[in-house]
Amino acid sequence: MSAAESANGSATEPGITSAAARTTYDAAAVAALAEQSVSWQDKAVPPAWWGRRITDILAEKPRLSALPTPLLTLSATGMRHNLTTMAGWCAEHGVELAPHGKTTMAPALWAAQLDAGCWAITLANGFQLGVARAYGVARVIVANEVISPLQLRWIADELAADPAFEVFVWADSVRTVELMEAARSAYVGPDARPLDVLVEVGGANGRTGVRDTGTGVAVAKAIADSSTLRLAGVAGYEGAIARGADEAGLEHVRAYLRDLAAIHLRAQEDGLYDEGVVPVVSAGGSAYFEQVAKVLAPLGETGARVVLRSGAYIAHDDGYYREISPLGSHPRTDGDRLVPAMHGWVRITSQPEPGLAIFDAGKRDLPFDEGLPEPQLLRPRSPGEAPARLDGMTVVKVNDQHGFLRFDEAGPAPLVIGDELRVGLSHPCTAFDKWGLIPVVDDPDAEDPVVVDLVRTFF
Repeated sequence: MSAAESANGSATEPGITSAAARTTYDAAAVAALAEQSVSWQDKAVPPAWWGRRITDILAEKPRLSALPTPLLTLSATGMRHNLTTMAGWCAEHGVELAPHGKTTMAPALWAAQLDAGCWAITLANGFQLGVARAYGVARVIVANEVISPLQLRWIADELAADPAFEVFVWADSVRTVELMEAARSAYVGPDARPLDVLVEVGGANGRTGVRDTGTGVAVAKAIADSSTLRLAGVAGYEGAIARGADEAGLEHVRAYLRDLAAIHLRAQEDGLYDEGVVPVVSAGGSAYFEQVAKVLAPLGETGARVVLRSGAYIAHDDGYYREISPLGSHPRTDGDRLVPAMHGWVRITSQPEPGLAIFDAGKRDLPFDEGLPEPQLLRPRSPGEAPARLDGMTVVKVNDQHGFLRFDEAGPAPLVIGDELRVGLSHPCTAFDKWGLIPVVDDPDAEDPVVVDLVRTFF
């Protein structure tokens, strides 16, 4: 999906959030990414492309066979399906979507998500927020505590310079609020725009976040009482405390979400929200978003804005999210299923012993933290052949630059040195960060897919 396609995207498709609720971005800056030249620094492209502009390369409709291995690609049709599917699901279930942009760190893909109706982009730290501001993203959730005085001052400058810019940060202790207030009050005047803060709610054995309602209300009150901050809602991440997808695990998630809702309702009852503030109540990674909608969506009737932050859906995967997503291979909710939209491409470089083949991709190329690559297709060995499904093979480990593929050593070897394979991948969050430039193909099942875009990431 090209930057131009994204900038002029499908914001009016049925089931998409209305334009009034969406945020904006700098379409010209996103489109300019396609005017950049590629170079030897982009490991996804061949030397023949070095020094050429992306637009000129794409005009020639190059094929996947022009690219070296190892390689990560995205599927244009797959991403388009996932964008439409998730947008429609959110609209149907009464929630907004602020996808976690740290998954891709690709402004062109953020633009596609915003064009599909997303309310905001979520990020995790000051650097990532800087990328978003460079591409004009006007509403951002920073799903983290921001206590660095340098970052707080920069955010204050951004708020002062751009009246349309909205940013939400998190706090999970009174001490955090005090540090933020001290840094800001020493820098901004009494008429400065306040910084919107969400109380972060955690759970036992989880990550950050308050552990009980009393502490959450105390943090909310400290924010409301400060001179440069504004209480804007409550947020958390149920994935950090989840215990599987059986009914007991899902009830554990729901109990956490009820605790999160209780802190918001107490803040509302105690009058801690400023008049005119629409409180944001936010949770929802990519594994349990249907539980978030079930528990939190009713808060919309009390005036809250319920926001999911699922980020992995745009690429989905052939591993962790395929198994755990509510719209994966074991669906727990209504709606179309998500489809895998990222793939690895590797080449067999050695067959040193029976039943073993080594390929040219490792930890520096393909994700491995939530599941090893899955052999899927053998690319055609000769023109006119069709890709062949791969069965009876397993990737057993990956080194820095090598992958180990095992098969039955008693039978004839199904692979030869030089064969090129497509592999399915697990966990997009650790796939995108290994590639500064990612080719997008029209159809990953085709004999020789057409490269329709080159997506730039910033990690």
